[in-house]
Amino acid sequence: MPEFGITTEVAGRVCKLAVRTGTHVGEGEEVVVVEAMKMEIPATSPAAGIVKSILVGVDDLVGEGQLVAILET
Repeated sequence: MPEFGITTEVAGRVCKLAVRTGTHVGEGEEVVVVEAMKMEIPATSPAAGIVKSILVGVDDLVGEGQLVAILET
């Protein structure tokens, strides 16, 4: 099965994990939320599938474009 990486759009602090490993998500669904400059920016699923792994935790610092989860379609 093909895999997709889910990445962040901005650098910041992970403030929420919206799903767990094994969760089925739809295209555009929120997976991880990053707080940057008092705004919450979601990292969303690029396709429908199952979250294979989440690579970050709440309060982790992430960089722009960092891989935060793997999606299996």
